[in-house]
Parts: sequence; C-alpha cells; structure tokens
Amino acid sequence: MKTIIYCNTLLTPFQRLDYHSIVIESGVISALVSGKVKSVEDDLVIDAGDLIVTPGLIDVHVHGACGFDVNDATEEANLAMSRFHATHGVTSYCATPYSGSAENLLASIQAVTRTHWPEDGARQIGLHIEGPFLSNQYRGAQPENALRDADIDEIKRWIRAGNIRMITLAPERSGSMEAIRFCVANGIVPVAGHTGATYEQIIQAADAGLSQATHTYNGMPTFHHRNPGVVGAILADDRIYAEIIADGIHVHPAAVKLTIRVKTPERTVLITDAIRAAGLADGVSDLGGQRLIIKDGASRTEAGGLAGSMLTMDAAVRNVMDFTGMPFADVLPMATSSPATSIGMQNQIGAIKPGACADIVFWDRDYQVRQTYVAGKLAYTA
Repeated sequence: MKTIIYCNTLLTPFQRLDYHSIVIESGVISALVSGKVKSVEDDLVIDAGDLIVTPGLIDVHVHGACGFDVNDATEEANLAMSRFHATHGVTSYCATPYSGSAENLLASIQAVTRTHWPEDGARQIGLHIEGPFLSNQYRGAQPENALRDADIDEIKRWIRAGNIRMITLAPERSGSMEAIRFCVANGIVPVAGHTGATYEQIIQAADAGLSQATHTYNGMPTFHHRNPGVVGAILADDRIYAEIIADGIHVHPAAVKLTIRVKTPERTVLITDAIRAAGLADGVSDLGGQRLIIKDGASRTEAGGLAGSMLTMDAAVRNVMDFTGMPFADVLPMATSSPATSIGMQNQIGAIKPGACADIVFWDRDYQVRQTYVAGKLAYTA
C-alpha cells in the first residue's frame, strides 16, 4: 500500500514544483512525480488542493510546552511536548534539557529514551543538552548551582543513557576544548552558548569542531567593533550555524534581518527555545525551580531576565517573513533543510526527496499549519 499526495504547490524546500505527486511507502518518500500518479485500490490518495506542501519543520532547541518540560524526566512530559509541537508543523525535534544535577540530567535522558513516541506527535531525533558546562556570568535563567566545568566522564554517561545529538557549552570553561573534540569524535554536535568566550576562543573551538551557536545574541556579550567576541565570531566564521529565536523579543527584528544577510539562510537555524509555558495563557510558571512571569508573549524571571520563550516554529517562520520581507519559500529552509544539515541529518529529514522520511506539512495561504504528517501518517489536522 502506498500513500500518494497530490500537490498543486510543493516547496522541497530547494525548489518549487507545481502539480506534482509525492509517493510514500513505509514512511519514506519513494518518488516525486510530475502530474498525478495512477493509484491502485489499496492506495491512500490525499489531495492537498490549494494548500502549500512543504517538509516538516525541525526544532533543534526546545525544552517543553503546555505545562511540561524535558527536565521533568517523565514520559508524560515527553508525549505532551511531542503532540503540542506537531500542531505547529514540527515533525522532528531535539528534546533539550537545561542545566541540572547529574542525577536529573541522567533521568531526563533516560525518560526520553524509554518514551514510545506517539503517532499524533513529532519525532524526537536526539537530545540537545543545554549545559551544565556554561558560564556563570552569562547563564541567563540557567540554574547557577547546576553549572560546572566540562566533564567527559559525565558525557560518556549521557551517551550510554540515550541518543545525544548536541551539547551546548561555554568554550572558555575548563575542559571544554577537550569535550568539543570528544563530541566530534562521537558524532555529537558541539554548540557554543551561555558563554563569555573571546573571539579567539570561539575560533579555536571551531578549529576543534564546534559548529553551532545557541540562541545567537542571547547568553553572550554584546558585539563591539573593536572586541567582536562571541557574536563577531559566530557571524564571521562560516563553519558556525547561528541559532536564532525569532520572536521579536529575544532579538530585534533588524538584528534577525542582519543575521540572515550575513549568515545566509543556509547557515541560519530557527529555533523556539520553548519552555513549559509555551501554549499556556499569561500567568506564573517555573524553570528549574525559578518562578517565571508569563506576560505578553514573554517569559521572564522575577528579576526581569528572559527565560526561554513562548515561540512556536510556525510563528517563527511567519515572524521572519515580517521582519525581513523575505518570501515564505526563502524563509522555509531555515526551519527545515538548514537545521537538518546542521546536525548531519540532511539525507533523512528537512527535505521532500526520494529516500527522505515522509515528514510533510500543509499550509494555507496565510501560512497557518493545516495538517502535519510524520513518517507519512497524519499527526495533526486543524
């Protein structure tokens, strides 16, 4: 049995294909064919009509949603998060625990590993451990008592417990350069974040294999033209992908536009950094035991500092269109093919092409998500 999707408008996202068919077998795209493919009696035929068909969105940095986060270390939390983000077009994501005790982080990884992912939710493609090897000075809302120097033995325990895809660390902390090399040798993407490193230290880290930056501009010193620092290194070094939270709160729209101009969409990765309060009404929430105030689309500590976000990936795409004037087709790679490539999964996700997972989203002409398919199965319909 095959699934066949008829598309009037298909963005792969590398090109626009009008009046094409996507043929899906066993959750994988087996063919892209011009026009309508003949079906047999057992085939499932889906006509997307005037909806825009794209690859599923990929969020490589997301902590939680709808009252749960990864550090809860429960299957309930992981399932709720998976289902919520699928309603916003996400088909793959990296579950992202923030800094915690050695015991909490290990429990969080183990909970993700044992979770049986639902058919009506996004696929978890590996963990992104944001910390605890971070700068105290630029920790943001990360729990200060959980921060510590990089420890390869601890990373080895994480690897034994689950699929570690990314680790965010501060390159200036003791042991970080060794940890970066260890990550690269073990197929883990090392990421700079919550760091006060110098420009030279970031370049040294990139030489060692660092290839991504956590929420560019946030959790790091501001850029200065005589002391470019972390931000200058991220923008200047083509080896580094720049994650960015495009909610209009964490980064000014003009800075989002500038970042994309400098890095190009191929090296810019949209993320949500969403926490447990995402999807909830204004009120009070928490992060690692800290009380957070949720108001006007922002999540802040009682001291007023930003703490994660309320953003969803589909909103991030629409926001970038508004901030930059770029058309949907040009923004789309930053939420699909670029994040996939940044974590070495470009042959599996992030594009509609033969051999890739059949992760597909239907959008209306206002760029609202209408349907989400994960591995060829309907996970969400509006």
